[in-house]
Amino acid sequence: MAEKQVMVVGIDESDHSFYALEWTLDHFFKAGSGSNFKLVVVHARNTPTSVLGFTGPGTNEVIPLVEADLKKAAEQVVKRTKELCSSKSVGDVAVEVTEGDARNVMCDAVDKHHAAILVLGSHGYGAFKRAVLGSVSDYCAHHAHSSVMIVKKPKMKN
Repeated sequence: MAEKQVMVVGIDESDHSFYALEWTLDHFFKAGSGSNFKLVVVHARNTPTSVLGFTGPGTNEVIPLVEADLKKAAEQVVKRTKELCSSKSVGDVAVEVTEGDARNVMCDAVDKHHAAILVLGSHGYGAFKRAVLGSVSDYCAHHAHSSVMIVKKPKMKN
């Protein structure tokens, strides 16, 4: 039997991200039908210093608090991911948390797992916000050594 290709799904705390994961599960991992892919879900956890963005007096006291919050948030992402996969009857999933900038973490995960495809959710930022904040999906589309699929959450109709 041929070895399955790897699909990496990048995830954060956002609803857009979980929509992309759910969409992927529904379209590539339907219960009972099997899949051509091995699923690896990767969460990029920020570093305390990237969240704080400053150093100076009092930083050493704040860092452990920020670290604890980031760890708790990552645990929630992992829990929610496993619950969603379980609800879709997808049990063979690896969930990883890696500390670092999401753009680099996702591209590194593609290389590490020799992934055939990287799936990311789109936050739906406009051009200005994307230019100011940067876009993980845009960066990965240009730098990942795999195909990149960007899943957009449909806009709600009024």
